Amino acid sequence: MLNYVWLGLLILGIGTALTTDIIDQADNKFRNGDKLPIEIIFDDSTSIQADGAYSGKIKVLANDFNEFYGTVQNDDIFVTSKISVNKSKDIVSVFFKVSDATPEMWKYMAKISGKDDDLLGSFKVREIKTSKIITGDLILEDVAFTKMKDVTNAALDYAGTAVNIALGLIGIMALWLGVMKVAEEAGLIKIIANSVKPLTKFLFPDIPPDHPAMGSIIMNMAANMLGLGNAATPFGLKAMEELQTLNDKKDTATNAMVTFLAVNTAGLTLIPVTAIAIRAASGSSNPAVIIGTSIFGALCATTVGITATKIMEKFPIKKGEYGNWLKSYRKGLLVFISLIAIITLLSVTGLLTVIFSKLSFLNPELFKAVINVISIIAIPGLIFMFIGYGAIKKVKVYEVFVVGAKDGFDVAVRIIPYLVAMLVAIGIFRAGGGMQILIAALEPFTNLIGMPAEALPMAIMRPLSGSGSLGIMAEIIATHGPDSFIGILVSTFFGSTETTFYVLAVYFGSVNIRNTRHALPAGLLADVAGILGAVFIVKLLFG
Repeated sequence: MLNYVWLGLLILGIGTALTTDIIDQADNKFRNGDKLPIEIIFDDSTSIQADGAYSGKIKVLANDFNEFYGTVQNDDIFVTSKISVNKSKDIVSVFFKVSDATPEMWKYMAKISGKDDDLLGSFKVREIKTSKIITGDLILEDVAFTKMKDVTNAALDYAGTAVNIALGLIGIMALWLGVMKVAEEAGLIKIIANSVKPLTKFLFPDIPPDHPAMGSIIMNMAANMLGLGNAATPFGLKAMEELQTLNDKKDTATNAMVTFLAVNTAGLTLIPVTAIAIRAASGSSNPAVIIGTSIFGALCATTVGITATKIMEKFPIKKGEYGNWLKSYRKGLLVFISLIAIITLLSVTGLLTVIFSKLSFLNPELFKAVINVISIIAIPGLIFMFIGYGAIKKVKVYEVFVVGAKDGFDVAVRIIPYLVAMLVAIGIFRAGGGMQILIAALEPFTNLIGMPAEALPMAIMRPLSGSGSLGIMAEIIATHGPDSFIGILVSTFFGSTETTFYVLAVYFGSVNIRNTRHALPAGLLADVAGILGAVFIVKLLFG
């Protein structure tokens, strides 16, 4: 399925970009060849009859600019420019750099022209008003196929980003795989795995309890819950490597792999540090208020993700086996349906609001402080504990650490092609305008459930790109305020879900898995559940 999604992202992104460019060209959106009335004000008294290069300003009346481009510009425009008078004495070349004060239309045209920050145009003199002021018509350089240029730039930028991400993982991977190797040799991983055997046996029945994969899976889940992304990824990649040793079909994901990825894409974190930091920087009166809502949304995502994997891993069901399958899962299905029914009943009767109000004694700031302390000491604590335990058990810690660290480089380099493929497709999809089409298609449904249209781009971007969703969240918070309903909602989105496509590309790419089976549907179902859970809880508490 990942193949079709990847191809769909490329086709939708490029197709939308090409269609938009053709329409813009037909409508002459950028007014190529058309004359814009302007006034040139030279810095020094000079004569237009004299050839040479001069400095000055372009003045464009707001009404003229708005009528020309169909925009809304409130104030007259003044742009510092370089003016070159040629020998014909009535043709002038104008060159100017864009700045923060430049209209958005000209900023975009400058970016697409290939130079990012400047525009060139020709000026036909109409009247010499004074020795410093002349009026006339400006024709800017032609701008065409803007969306296709955006797509090209995005493809190149995201390809570079993918390589930078992979190379940035080398040091972290070497550190944690070395530490894990020491813990594994000392027998500590086996002890940790045995301590949570009931949970892991339910989630991963196909993995032997004493297998090294169990320890890596547990450490990955613990690191994710504490928000230790730098430690979680190496643990996860190591877990995938160990799971691959149990895999009979090396290019196809196993049930255990898919379940592990579903837990990761659910993004269960006790404290969404990044979202809280953005809220604090935006002046929120209570940045940590999203801790509870994010945990609720992530729990919804985790529950649905795990349930989906357990159901879909049995498909296709052989003929005549449906009754046996339903019988074997009747308890789980009954519990799941009962849970949904209870939550629905409580919300309809208003009892859920009463329950949450009774929990007001819980101090989110205290909870945040405790988790922050744990997060700060967790990494050095883990290193000290693992290496120290290895030394006590007479493990040659330095030699074993180096052996484990060598694997870090190989894993980081191995995922580069998968990261490039996925991130480039996402970049093309975004730059080409595919996101706008998806938003338009989903808007009727989001309106039905009460999700504000302004929050929809964040909900769609979160599974695709971590940096993209972070930028959208920051922009929405800056526009609507961190403590507004929409501000709290998008912050909860960020804390309730994960970058599903990135996780699948990195983790499956590390072990060369091509057939991901039901991992993507399960991950996307978890994302949808996290988003719906976030909308539900935020509307309940802050709506």
